[in-house]
Formats: sequence, C-alpha cells, structure tokens
Amino acid sequence: MTYEVTLITGDGIGPEIANATRSCIDATGVDINWHIKEAGIDIYNECGDPLPKDVIDSIRKTKVAIKAPITTPVGKGFRSVNVRLRKELDLYACLRPCKSYQGVNSRYDDIDLVIVRENTEDLYAGIEFEEGKKETSDLIEKIHSLTGNKIAMDSGISIKPISIRRSERIVRFAFDYALENARKKVTAIHKANIMKYSDGLFLSVARRVAEEYPEVEFEDYIVDNMCMQLVQKPHLYDVLVLPNLYGDILSDLCAGLVGGLGVAPGGNIGKDMAVFEATHGSAPKYAKKNVANPTALILSGVMMLHHLGEKEAADKLEKAVASVIAKKKDVTFDLKEDRNDPTAVGTQEMAQAIIKRMR
Repeated sequence: MTYEVTLITGDGIGPEIANATRSCIDATGVDINWHIKEAGIDIYNECGDPLPKDVIDSIRKTKVAIKAPITTPVGKGFRSVNVRLRKELDLYACLRPCKSYQGVNSRYDDIDLVIVRENTEDLYAGIEFEEGKKETSDLIEKIHSLTGNKIAMDSGISIKPISIRRSERIVRFAFDYALENARKKVTAIHKANIMKYSDGLFLSVARRVAEEYPEVEFEDYIVDNMCMQLVQKPHLYDVLVLPNLYGDILSDLCAGLVGGLGVAPGGNIGKDMAVFEATHGSAPKYAKKNVANPTALILSGVMMLHHLGEKEAADKLEKAVASVIAKKKDVTFDLKEDRNDPTAVGTQEMAQAIIKRMR
C-alpha cells in the first residue's frame, strides 16, 4: 500500500532534519508518496504568508503530515504557524510521549510519560486585546461594569475560553489512548482552585468522563503541585491530560526528565487528520551546518507510522534509533557526554547510522 504524506520542511534546521527523517522512514520499507511543502519564515519573506494555502490544501488531501520546526517570532511578526495549523485543521489533541532512552544524558531512568494536551482553546485561542487600543479600554470598562473588578487601563488582555465540548473530547482522547496502549492511569491537570469557571469546568468534565472508563485509574492534580510531583517522583504517573497552556509547559518539563527537547516527539491529531512534529524549535543558529540532532523528528516519524497502522515498521525504526543512541558513537554533539567531543557526527551521518541498524 502506498501512503500519501505531506512533508513540511520548515525553516532553520528544519530542512536538514526533514531530509534525515524522510530517509529513515523510507528505509523502513513503507511505501510513501511524499508531498513536499514549504512553510515558515523563509516562505513568509517571499510571499507574505508563513503558511501558504497550498500547504493546508495538501494536508487536507493527504490527511497525514510530518512537519519540521518553524520559527515563531517573539513579541512581534506573524503568529505561530503551529497554532494556526492546529486551529485551521481542528487538530485538537497534542500527543507528546516522553520516554527514556539508554545513552541520553538525564537525571532520571525509565521515564515513560504521555502528555495529552488540548490544542484549540484556553489562552492559545488567540483572543487578545492590545494595550492602548480603544477596544481594549472598552473591554476594561465593560468588565468593570459587569464584575466590579478594576483592570489597569494600561493593560493588555488575553481571553481564556474553556468549553464543555472541547474538554470532553480531549479527556476522552486521553482515556481511549490509555486503553489502546495498555496504559493504567490518566491524570487531569488544572488550576480549578483559582479559576473555578474555566479550569473548574475542565475538571468537572474530566471527572464525569472518567466514570465511563472504570478500567483506567483516574486522579487530578493542581498544576503547580503536579510540577513538583513530576520532579520528585515521575514514575508514579502515566498519561497526563491538560488544557492548552499547562500542556505546553508540562510537556517541556517532561521532556527535561528524559534528556531534553532533542529526543521529544509529538503529534497533533484531529478527527480525520494528523500532523506530526518535533517538540523543539527551529534553532536557526545551527541551520545549514549539518550538526542538528534529528532524533525528535525521527521519533515523530515513528508516531506517524503507528498512526498509519505500520506498527512493525514503527517498532523497527524506534529500535534502530534507540540502538544508535545507546552506542553513543554515531550521534550529534548534544548526545555526547562532552558537547565538544570531536567524534560527534552530523545530522545526515546519524540518520545513515540509524538506517544501517534497520538492515
């Protein structure tokens, strides 16, 4: 069977690790017809849009994509392409496994956590009011008239919507994932003690949905407490389900438990479409130097193969990645004990070492 897959090459280190990932996926023997598309800051400079319509159209057609990192300007410029993709395609579930691999430098061993992050609402909904604008001052006055709360007139405001429907589908996704992958526990994360009408709604929905899955243990934690729990005793947890912002933050925390974003894959999954991506950024200072670690995007490719139903190929590729990392020979500089180790190999050379392990 031939699969149609969109490959978004990204910017910064994106094109290099995209090439390495494509080579590794092709080496599994799975037949993929790649639809190569560009997005990010480079294409933005050419046409004024970091996410051209043909990229969205391609994903709608193929239903599956893998995306290399794309730069998000800080404090100015265009909004996150990642957020835009998730909203336009309703990729409501962000799935981020955080798993220990022998040979990766970390303070912990045998971590196996899965973050399930709601992707479409919360503070990432993009409903913002800029300081100094008339609509912002009007909103501030309206809030005062409705609640009596006085917000400083020199404020910028972001709105945090959390709905029953979207909370229910992400919690149900987490429980279904737990059942399908022989996971034993789902933990809902919130700040319902303070935000009773947004996080409180998320928690009440999570508790209600949990009653439908008696075979899976359920618990909930306040987000700040959960951060401490994960640092102190991460082995007690399994699948974590969170609203958007907390999911973003805790997925990076959990990536830190297993050695960093360089080994952290991810997937954004909707009803009938999925986009897989590395959790890390575009690292432009390393672009075109053939030094970037391709592991996270390759492991995202493993997730994609599982999504396509190619379990044998997915397992073969993951085992090859794990073997190369464990040997610590044919790996990029960040996976060496000493980042200045002169024996570190390049991005493409590491990919070739992984391919050799599959033969």
